[in-house]
Amino acid sequence: MEQSANYHDKLNKENIRKLREILDTLPPFCRQFFRGMDNVYGSRTKIAYAYDLGIFFSYLHTHHKVGKTMEVLDYPLEILDKISREDIEDYLEYLSLYCKGDEEQKTDVTNEERGKSRKLASLRSFYNFFFRNELIKSNPAALVSMPKLHAKEIVRLEPNEVAILLNQVEAGSKLTRKQAEYHAKTKTRDLAILTLLLGTGIRVSECVGLDITDVDFDNLGIKVRRKGGYEDVVYFGDEVETALSDYLMERQRIIPQTGHENALFLSMQNRRITVRSVENLVKKYSSLVTSLKKITPHKLRSTYGTNLYQETGDIYLVADVLGHKDVNTTRRHYAAMKDENKRKAAKTIKLREP
Repeated sequence: MEQSANYHDKLNKENIRKLREILDTLPPFCRQFFRGMDNVYGSRTKIAYAYDLGIFFSYLHTHHKVGKTMEVLDYPLEILDKISREDIEDYLEYLSLYCKGDEEQKTDVTNEERGKSRKLASLRSFYNFFFRNELIKSNPAALVSMPKLHAKEIVRLEPNEVAILLNQVEAGSKLTRKQAEYHAKTKTRDLAILTLLLGTGIRVSECVGLDITDVDFDNLGIKVRRKGGYEDVVYFGDEVETALSDYLMERQRIIPQTGHENALFLSMQNRRITVRSVENLVKKYSSLVTSLKKITPHKLRSTYGTNLYQETGDIYLVADVLGHKDVNTTRRHYAAMKDENKRKAAKTIKLREP
C-alpha cells in the first residue's frame, strides 16, 4: 500500500496555521510551552490546549486583579506566580457559565464536570512545564483537585439494532421524499461507510482520511493514520469487504474534483467527504432505528469495541484494535461490561438441579 500523506499533510498544515493564529492571541511566553510539546503531541491536541489556555487568560483579563491591569499580549511570565490556588478554583467556577464574543454577538458557554476537568488538565500541564523548568516559583494548579467525574454509560447499538440500521441504509424505506432522492445516489457509499465503522471500530477522522490505496483486499486490511500521526493497519471481515468492493466499483465511475483524486469516500460534490457529513449521515440513518439513543460515529466505534470485548474478553486486543495507546483508557470504557460478564458467570453455575 502506498503512502497516503497528501490529505494528512494538508490537514496538519491547516492545523499548524490555526495554532499560530491562536498563539498570536496569547502571551508570548506561551510559545515556550508549545515548543516543548513538539514531537510529543499532534497538532490537533496542541490546538485544544491553546483554546483552553485562551479561555484562562481571558478570565484573568476580566476577573483577576493583576490581569485587569494590562492586555493579555503584555502579560509577562511572572504573572503565573501571582495566581493562587483560590484563583484557579474561582476560574473553574467561572467555567460553569461565561460569555464569549463581542458586545454584538455574545454567546453563553457552559462546562460540565468533563469540560472543567479537561481545562484544568491543560492548565496543570502548562504550569508543570514552567515549574519543572524552574521558570516560575509556584505551581498552584497542582494544588487544585480534579473535578470528580461520574461514569458515563456506554451508548451503543444492540446486535438487532445494527442489523436494522444496515438494512435501513440498503432499503431507505423510512426516509423522506427529499432524503430518498439523495439515498438513490449515495446508498452504496453510505452502506460502505457504516459497515466499515461498525466492522472495524475506526474513528470518523480516520475514515474520512482514507485513500483508495489504503485498502488492501489481498490481506483484508486498511491503513489508517491514528491520533498522534502514526500509521496502523486494521483488518476487516467479509461484510466490510463486500461493502467496500461494491462501493469501489461505483467509485471508479466518478470523476473527482482536482485534489481529491485519491480520496476513498467522496461527497455529492465529488470532494473528499468531511467528518461533519459522516456525522450527519449516521444521525440520519440511526434516527430511523432508535429514538432513545443519540447515535454518533463514536457510538458506532463503541458498538464495535463492545462486541469485540464480549466475544474475546481480551481488553488488550480491544485496546490494540481501537488504537488506544494506554490500555487503561479502554479498561475505563469497558469495566462495567466486565462486571456484567461476572454477574452472568455467577448465574451460569448450578449447584443443584431444580
